[in-house]
Amino acid sequence: MAAGKRKRAELPAGKAKRPRDGPGAAEAGAEAAPGGAPQEYSIPPPVSQGKWKNKERVLIFSSRGINFRTRHLMQDLRTLMPHSKADTKMDRKDQLFVINEVCEMKNCNKCIFFEAKKKQDLYMWLSNTPQGPSAKFLVQNVHTLAELKMTGNCLRGSRPLLSFDPIFDKEPHYALLKELFIQIFSTPQYHPKSQPFVDHVFTFTVTDERIWFRNYQIIEEDASLVEIGPRFVLNLIKIFQGSFGGPTLYENPHYQSPNTHRRLVRLSVAAKFREKQHVKEVQKEKKKASKVLIKEDPTEVVFETPAEEKPVEIQLVKPESKPIVKDKKKLRKIQRKKQKKLFKTEASA
Repeated sequence: MAAGKRKRAELPAGKAKRPRDGPGAAEAGAEAAPGGAPQEYSIPPPVSQGKWKNKERVLIFSSRGINFRTRHLMQDLRTLMPHSKADTKMDRKDQLFVINEVCEMKNCNKCIFFEAKKKQDLYMWLSNTPQGPSAKFLVQNVHTLAELKMTGNCLRGSRPLLSFDPIFDKEPHYALLKELFIQIFSTPQYHPKSQPFVDHVFTFTVTDERIWFRNYQIIEEDASLVEIGPRFVLNLIKIFQGSFGGPTLYENPHYQSPNTHRRLVRLSVAAKFREKQHVKEVQKEKKKASKVLIKEDPTEVVFETPAEEKPVEIQLVKPESKPIVKDKKKLRKIQRKKQKKLFKTEASA
């Protein structure tokens, strides 16, 4: 039996074919509507019309032994960077080269690693894995979003502006750090988790040989800035050619390790204590030492005037005891009586 071609069933009169969704769907629907008002279709454009090309992914995690402030800072950075990924804490016994393998398994080409030592010192590694370069910083003056309670606010997942100090273009090691900061902290355009808005700015300022990080909100009305947080200070230690190691490209001559700083503080306190003890010993020796008698100066008597000699009177009669009278009027009466007696004795004599 020969297979025959199947014919399409014709639509009955008064029914038109439904137009497909597309850019010309509204025109087709308007043309297909018989005799009535034209049907209008409005399709909103997509939020991100471009294509995600920059596949930067940043792995943010830490070693064991961090405190609560470091944990909150790490969570704040993950919130501000939609292109970041998280991982479990790394054991302190493991070598830092293992991080390159962790980044490869997580499909990340940048890394921010927080290393805690002695439960009080915090170090930050910024690395371009697996080729390098990488930089090691000492993190100081950490203040998180929950701690600051600033008035600024920004949209979650929005793309930030990056503002750098002019010194980043003058010195070579700062220029290298600027490129590293740009690749790590800037959110890629058209990232799936990002929002196509720019409402906050990351500032990197160099003061006192340290890099100060701040996050500000951009207010639309007058383009003024209001701080959001977090904030911290990065003290550069070294820049390495490889990822988490390798030849040293730059070493900060102004860097002072926390152990050295604490040792100097203890020495200064001990020096003050020793100085006080020495002063006390000197005072004791002065008290114990015999006093040196100074010879009499013959010129001291020149300006002395001799006093008038008064005759020595010897009292043979016992003085009368004065009566203790509280009332002044009675005292006066007694004195008057005594005077009268004296007058009478003198008159009789």
